[in-house]
Amino acid sequence: MNPRSLALLVALLATVPLCAQPKAEPPVPVRTVPPEYPLQLRREGVSGVVVISCVIDEHGNVTEVAVEKSTNAAFNSPALAALKKWRFKPATLDGTPVAKKVMIPLKFNFEET
Repeated sequence: MNPRSLALLVALLATVPLCAQPKAEPPVPVRTVPPEYPLQLRREGVSGVVVISCVIDEHGNVTEVAVEKSTNAAFNSPALAALKKWRFKPATLDGTPVAKKVMIPLKFNFEET
């Protein structure tokens, strides 16, 4: 192959993507609802975190919720109830809405006023 043909081949290959990477966007919350703080834990000044795994479906709804970690089991039910009311802009893959599994931490912070 002559140098001119080789240069032309290299130039053509440079314009063709070798491995097109799909463009992925994560889900984005558009409506959040804070969890109700259990009254007894608020009185006692107890703070905590509940980490919930869930699927955000292609319509932005929260499905398949489950507690992954929790600092206090009394926070679990209010955290799950609140997260089920959240709505999202769904995740996308090359512009098409797709379901996506995510982990969401919900914090219960006691602050004396």
